[in-house]
Amino acid sequence: MSMSTTRDYYEVLGVSRNAEEREIKKAFRVLARTHHPDVNDSPEAEEQFKEIAAAYEVLSDPERRATYDRFGHEGLRRSGGEPDFSGFGDFASIFQAFFNGAAGSFFGGGGSPTGNVPRQGGDLAIDTTIDLSQVVSGVERTLQYEAVDTCPQCDGTRAEPGSDVKTCEQCGGAGRVRVVTRTVLGQMAREAVCNVCDGHGEMVETPCRECNGQGRVRVDREVKVEVPAGIADGQQIRVAGRGHAGANGGPPGDLYVVVNVSDDDRFHREDTELYTVVDVDAHDAMLGATLEIETLDGPAEIEIVSGASHGDEIKIKGHGLPGLRNNTRGDLHAVINLRVPHNLNDEQRELLEKFAETVTEDNLRAPKGEGILSRLRRALR
Repeated sequence: MSMSTTRDYYEVLGVSRNAEEREIKKAFRVLARTHHPDVNDSPEAEEQFKEIAAAYEVLSDPERRATYDRFGHEGLRRSGGEPDFSGFGDFASIFQAFFNGAAGSFFGGGGSPTGNVPRQGGDLAIDTTIDLSQVVSGVERTLQYEAVDTCPQCDGTRAEPGSDVKTCEQCGGAGRVRVVTRTVLGQMAREAVCNVCDGHGEMVETPCRECNGQGRVRVDREVKVEVPAGIADGQQIRVAGRGHAGANGGPPGDLYVVVNVSDDDRFHREDTELYTVVDVDAHDAMLGATLEIETLDGPAEIEIVSGASHGDEIKIKGHGLPGLRNNTRGDLHAVINLRVPHNLNDEQRELLEKFAETVTEDNLRAPKGEGILSRLRRALR
């Protein structure tokens, strides 16, 4: 039966009415990944996927999009341009109708098999979180995840071992049939997945009890991943061949591990450089002092020179982070936060007033060679 919806197609894809073709395709790609059956087991996923597919089919076709923009859903129905998925047996069939069999371009070759052609399994993505300190030397992670694997009972044939498998009479074993649909341009013929055998080309008389005739089952897997030193937040690690199993003897997809680096309140990261704030009391800034600060390698001492100002940086070489492609570490920049005392008592105020009387212009002069721009940057910092 013909698929209908009361929702606006632009709203379904989350794009504006003047969205370009590239934007529409990108939106469809993201939504299709979310609602594909390999990754979404919710009861509503199938209808949501079909709604997304219908919106894309119309908005990616200039003629049908123009009709929809002018006359809405009713205009599509009257012109014969309304999406119709009645001849499609599964989700991969819908993709093939749109993209000439290129469902794998969205899911790494995954999805339901079509005929007996080997198909690569879909890719998977999982994530893990590490501390900033673990970026220094790297870390090994053991991760658990769920994937689709070939059924061990039927070895992917979908049939109970020892039972008969017959050639599909509808498609003659091809897995595909010719479908004629009405469009605004008249009748158009296209090739679609056979809705009787779901594109397999064969009919299973006794479906495998282990996988219910699907040929694949969900399994729990474990993988060890080496997170390299220097990795940045959001970067991915590819583990070849650990994604979903392929169909009809096709290779498996890949696993992508997204690494999240947790924030460390002590440091701000800029590539391999680290920044930290060190509180310096006014009297230490005037007299000079030796202070202890935290680094990713443990405590370290820094020298506060006499006359240090708010915003000054003290560089500690080699205490930053390593580069992803080399072991050379960046630096740690300790930025001075000058602390000025307040709530003075009478004795403190009297001492400061006496001290202020001794201060001369030479004591307040800017460091030698510091221009107005440098002074502004330091003040604003």
